[in-house]
Amino acid sequence: MSSVKWLAALPFIGILVGVPFVNQVQPLIFGMPLLLAWIVFWIIATAAIMAIIYRADPANRDTKGPHA
Repeated sequence: MSSVKWLAALPFIGILVGVPFVNQVQPLIFGMPLLLAWIVFWIIATAAIMAIIYRADPANRDTKGPHA
């Protein structure tokens, strides 16, 4: 499980390291400057990565059924 938690570092690295390289207006992606499209991509990717980490965590597995 600990190796899956390293995925959480990807969004941090993507935004911290990537932003200086994509800090330009051209090209436009879906009408957004490249920098804005890069940040939007990482926001969506962060949600997907956190979902993967949540699914892989054995503490989130409910073996007893719903608590109703």
